[in-house]
Parts: sequence; C-alpha cells; structure tokens
Amino acid sequence: MTTTLVVVCSRCGGLLLAKADQKTRACPHCGFTILLQKAMTLATASTANEASVMLRKLKTEAAKKERGLQTS
Repeated sequence: MTTTLVVVCSRCGGLLLAKADQKTRACPHCGFTILLQKAMTLATASTANEASVMLRKLKTEAAKKERGLQTS
C-alpha cells in the first residue's frame, strides 16, 4: 500500500493528493508541475480514501475561513 499525501500547489495554493513515491504531480487547478520533494505537505494518510477525507475537510475549513474574511 502506498502512502498518500495532501500537498499545496506552490503556484496557485490549491490542495491536491499525491502518492508518496511520486517525484512530480501536475496541479489539477492550474497545471503547474509540482516537485513533491519540495512541496508543502499538509497531511499524510495510509490509504487514498483516508487522504481524500482529509482533503475534503481541509478544503471545507479553507472555504469557511475565506467566507469569514469576506464578511468582515
């Protein structure tokens, strides 16, 4: 089983999943090629499903923060 990472795109700030054994990953948001060795990793999961749950939670939290900033 391969470890799955939740990483941040250094160009657009988008969150994405990547397998820990990958060297690069294209951002699905902006297309930028991310060097995973240098990418900011927000979470690590032992399964892709677990990582997907983490990713959704992080995106939900980010959206709540963004809405909070827009109303202030």
